[in-house]
Amino acid sequence: MEDKTFSQLIARYIEGRKQPKLEAFDKEAEKRLAGLTDSEQLAVTQQDIAQQRRELEQRYEVRNWLTDAASRAGQISLVTHALKFTHSDAKGSSVFLSTAEGDLAYLATATLRNPALDAVGNAAALDCAKLLQMEYEGESLIAVLDRGDDSPLAALAESDRQLQQWVNGFKQVLTDKQPSSHKLAKQLYFPIGDNEYHLLSPLFSSSLAHAMHQRIADARFSDAAKEIYSAFKAGEWHPAARVSYPNTAVQNIGGTKPQNISYLNSVRGGRTWLLSCAAPSWKIISKPPTRHKSIFHDYGDFSRMAYPIVRELRHYLLSVKDLENTKDIRDSRLAFTDEIIDTLFNYVAMVQDLEVQAGWSAKEDCQLKRSQQLWLDAGRAKDDADFQFEREGGDWQKEIALDFGVWLNRRLQHEELKFGEVERREWSTAKLFKQRLREFEQDLKEGLA
Repeated sequence: MEDKTFSQLIARYIEGRKQPKLEAFDKEAEKRLAGLTDSEQLAVTQQDIAQQRRELEQRYEVRNWLTDAASRAGQISLVTHALKFTHSDAKGSSVFLSTAEGDLAYLATATLRNPALDAVGNAAALDCAKLLQMEYEGESLIAVLDRGDDSPLAALAESDRQLQQWVNGFKQVLTDKQPSSHKLAKQLYFPIGDNEYHLLSPLFSSSLAHAMHQRIADARFSDAAKEIYSAFKAGEWHPAARVSYPNTAVQNIGGTKPQNISYLNSVRGGRTWLLSCAAPSWKIISKPPTRHKSIFHDYGDFSRMAYPIVRELRHYLLSVKDLENTKDIRDSRLAFTDEIIDTLFNYVAMVQDLEVQAGWSAKEDCQLKRSQQLWLDAGRAKDDADFQFEREGGDWQKEIALDFGVWLNRRLQHEELKFGEVERREWSTAKLFKQRLREFEQDLKEGLA
């Protein structure tokens, strides 16, 4: 990091705040002078205006402004979790999450690489917050100061004492001298041991809400998103994936004065988008798949269930087909494939759970191939010794895996994408496919025992 450049950025920020103040002062001065006709009174007023302008300029001299800002910084707090989102009249402390610990498998503030910091407190001191949130090379000024690097301010200070005064003043935004909760914070703790509690109702994470807001806004309103949607609406191909967030709800916080809640809440206009957490609406399978030779028929129930995710995978593969096969691309492709496999085994579970008599695959109207009869009509093994012998042999599992790979190759086929035996083998030997098949067989053995 070039600290001199960061220091120049700080100086430009202060200069940027000074100019509007001077322009507003000059306009007001012109109004005061316009109505004066007496020369003596005019001279006195001009002298008074000149003095006030000098004082204003001195106030925005870099060292003077930083000293004043450092003294006012204690009036605000930079936080990740703002208390007033829970209740606007809550009087307790907000929280700044500085480090991430423990399991990060769940979506939480700790999973954000560079969380946006919110500002709460006296709105008149928000200029201090904006200074401390200013970034250079991806790192904010307050983050630099928090890790013990004061070099961006050192280049502007005239003495070590002044530098220390600034650093101590600005770092007040990260601490609460008297941390406290409040009855309106609605934080519920459940005892789990001696002096150990589990927090049932954590504080609202403004940083996480802001990250979600930015992600959804970009997917809906950015120029790139509009271009992708135009191509989609016209039925035309586009190299980038179309991202959508269906069934979202909007929570309005702060009413007509969102700034009273926090700075980032004001930036968002008081709106917080909520993702749908409703259970999936599965299509009910009412009868076994006897009309086709395979459940991997293009017009079968499973193909219809898997269509949306297969389409997304095809669009993704088209978007990266000219790029080098990196780990990120392989991980994304694997995630799509795992979702298709999960859909397949959800479908299989529904067929196996149908309230029909075991042995339905033995009826004359069943056109299903033998390997899939062995898979889907497992209950038939109780009364059919030959069927049970074939099931226990296990050769049918290889054919199932082969059929799945061939089906996925066929569904992904595109004039710009070609799939062959290498891709088929990758789908058929997917780790999750083997795992799910093994788990299903184990559950069936326990159920039929």
